[in-house]
Amino acid sequence: MTSGGPSAALPETVLEIERHVAGAGWDQPPRLYALADTADVLAREPALAEQLGLGPDGVGLTPVEQEDLPRDRPLDEVLASIVWPSSVSGCALVVERIVLPPSAEEGMPDEDGLAAEWAANHPDRADVRIVVGVLRDGTCSGVLRVRGHESEDDLVRDPEVSADLVRALLQTLEE
Repeated sequence: MTSGGPSAALPETVLEIERHVAGAGWDQPPRLYALADTADVLAREPALAEQLGLGPDGVGLTPVEQEDLPRDRPLDEVLASIVWPSSVSGCALVVERIVLPPSAEEGMPDEDGLAAEWAANHPDRADVRIVVGVLRDGTCSGVLRVRGHESEDDLVRDPEVSADLVRALLQTLEE
């Protein structure tokens, strides 16, 4: 892990989460992680720290995957209902999305259900996996992977790869 506290460790933690999720392939549901300061985990839960294989240096962030997110409601509504305890330093979210070139917008149906089906069958579609992590101090990090570009060199690393997801995650951390 990176030294320099949670803010410095966030980009590596987001990358670690992406690697973990990539190992299970594509077509996965959204996944949510609590991010705990590793030093706090070591101090509060030494047995858990040992079980997770955390080193004694206590540097960085420890991602803890949460239970499956509900699929019967839109993701933005689910995120709006989440409030993290103060022991959580931040959170991260993994989502897969379909992206289309700007030229495709012209033919997109207006109705949501039809638009999703239309996009899923569009010949110019691309599937992407987005991982966004945020901390209580507002620090954010993100990576994006395009399906078919599986090399780590192909990852797009941008703190605001999805500004909407960053905002939604930061709201879950508000007191």
